[in-house]
Amino acid sequence: MTLLVPFDGSDLSEAALVRAAEFRSVLDDDLLAVTVLPGENDEYAREKGWVGPNERLDMKSVVTNLRKKVASVCPEAEFRYEVVDRYAPSGTIAKRVRKIAKDEDARLVFVGSDNAGHFVTSMATVGQSIATDEAYDVVIVRNRSPDEITPRDDVTSRKQVADPCQSE
Repeated sequence: MTLLVPFDGSDLSEAALVRAAEFRSVLDDDLLAVTVLPGENDEYAREKGWVGPNERLDMKSVVTNLRKKVASVCPEAEFRYEVVDRYAPSGTIAKRVRKIAKDEDARLVFVGSDNAGHFVTSMATVGQSIATDEAYDVVIVRNRSPDEITPRDDVTSRKQVADPCQSE
């Protein structure tokens, strides 16, 4: 199974990747960071901080920078990106992330969102759409720290707790 992180390079998407990596250390699942980019959309790239105020979007440079960011946070994570149309309708990015989550048999999706608020329904469009899919569980990350992966004890060395559902 897969742990999936929609990744845009923001502090919260990095924090979500850290949390996913911590879960990976216990679950031993694959870890996939996914970026969906609207092609040739300079304004969107500026909003995300991928290019400066007067720069044009250079897709190759943005993808390279995001890939490096993922590798610096979590070297064992796979990075994948997809490009959608510049004028893609609202919800296209979230739909693409949901499709990838289903195709990759995601167990958990880690969403970094400032807009998580008190209820999932108050999240931003992408987070809300991803969080409402019942094909996987969702972990909402609102806290930017810790910003690095904390080593954990070897899972096999921990005291094993008997499974109450198993008969002896």
